Amino acid sequence: MKKSFVGALGAVSALLLAAAGAAPAVAAQTSDAPATTPAKAAPVKAVNFAGTVALSNCSGSVIRTPNSQPNDPALVLSNGHCLESGFPGPGEVIVDQPSTRSFSLLNASGTKVTTLRASKVAYATMTDTDISIYQLTKTYAQIQSGYGISALTLNDAHPTQGSAIKVVSGYWKRTYSCNVDGFVYRLKEGDWTWKDSVRYTSSCNTIGGTSGSPVIDTTTGKVVAVNNTGNEDGERCTENNPCEVDQNGNVTVRQGINYAQETYIIVPCVGAGNKIDLSRAGCTLPKP
Repeated sequence: MKKSFVGALGAVSALLLAAAGAAPAVAAQTSDAPATTPAKAAPVKAVNFAGTVALSNCSGSVIRTPNSQPNDPALVLSNGHCLESGFPGPGEVIVDQPSTRSFSLLNASGTKVTTLRASKVAYATMTDTDISIYQLTKTYAQIQSGYGISALTLNDAHPTQGSAIKVVSGYWKRTYSCNVDGFVYRLKEGDWTWKDSVRYTSSCNTIGGTSGSPVIDTTTGKVVAVNNTGNEDGERCTENNPCEVDQNGNVTVRQGINYAQETYIIVPCVGAGNKIDLSRAGCTLPKP
């Protein structure tokens, strides 16, 4: 879990921000075929820092589900390994744990506009995924009326291979652009194992402190994953060096490649009033 702040400062000077992009392939036309109008590229949503937050050691974002209401208590999404109480152990699931953690809320340009405060850790785990969800003391409507900032919406569908994404770090106020390179059946790091993780193309060279950053699909503008780790040294399945394990147990190590955990699985687990309800139909998040 290199993506927390620990060990990040040495990497900052080496940071390279690269935007991934390639010209679309165009099929050759035969001489007797009528000319066709090229398909238009999908429109790109503007992605900025509005709604992202900085934690003491990580990044995060104010998020909502498609069914969240303006007067619901707002939620902040980050990583399980960013919890103020330390890493949850394998198999550990935390629900409704009191918290007064503070978050610096950023506007579109990355300027802090206020400090938000948690009332509790609504849900957190590092089993199967790596997420923490904090419930705040303010509602979406209060944040919107007070600061003009809307929450980021979680996509309720699985991310798509090849889609253009941005990883937006509130901690560093940096944005990384790349594509979804593929999906990892099992991503193993130290004692933890995560399912169906997102693997980035190489230009999302995220560093310590970017843990918990929202991964935003640039076509929809919605959150599809939460940034959480990468292989630093080429080691095999050790802390800060996750390895990929396929369905047959084959292990692949990709030094310098970074990963995220999908967030569509959160949506079925959020009920009325933004309450995390692990008994809801379709909810597959680990239970205590």
